[in-house]
Amino acid sequence: MHHLVAPSLLAADFLHLAEEVDMVNESEADLFHVDVMDGHFVPNISFGFSIIRQIKSLAKKPLDVHLMIKHPDQYLEDFRDSGADWLSVHYETCPHLHRTIHKIRELGMKPGVVINPHNNVELLKGILHDVDFVLLMSVNPGFGGQKFIPSTLERIRTLNKMKIELNPELLIEVDGGVDEHNAADLVNAGADILVAGSSVFKASDPLKAISSLKQAI
Repeated sequence: MHHLVAPSLLAADFLHLAEEVDMVNESEADLFHVDVMDGHFVPNISFGFSIIRQIKSLAKKPLDVHLMIKHPDQYLEDFRDSGADWLSVHYETCPHLHRTIHKIRELGMKPGVVINPHNNVELLKGILHDVDFVLLMSVNPGFGGQKFIPSTLERIRTLNKMKIELNPELLIEVDGGVDEHNAADLVNAGADILVAGSSVFKASDPLKAISSLKQAI
């Protein structure tokens, strides 16, 4: 299995966004991770459609757009039109999750579901057949630069067992406090995709930081 690295643009320098996107294009990274926050579901506000469109115009790798917003169903087409290739919604925000996931797929994007650290991954059992990936939050969503929650490793192992049984094609993505020190442990537990924000963009040499992550996994 080819393990993927997805630098999180939340940690990028927005005054030099084109250069940051170019850096990821030239790096060994596989995806752009784009965090969308609405100030309601999480206590922070990040970027919207116009910024995503500008990122998409320069990106040479798929956009993995993570919606940390209260009413994702209202905006699925807008995110598709802005350039999302992968689109994930939080379990906690979707009362009709099955319908939402199918709509994302109908719109031509890869659907994913995200779950917060305090929620049991067993809750996802009924939807695993329908999604291409699950994003496990390894910090409480809303801010970059937080410390990794160690119990995440056990949650990855549990989800991996469910994956083997229910949907072997499923990809397991991890977001929050990921760096070269815990990357190998995450992959050994069953993670397929590592999202890395601060550990890439705040590094003195971001290209080297991405390369170190790839080597670690």
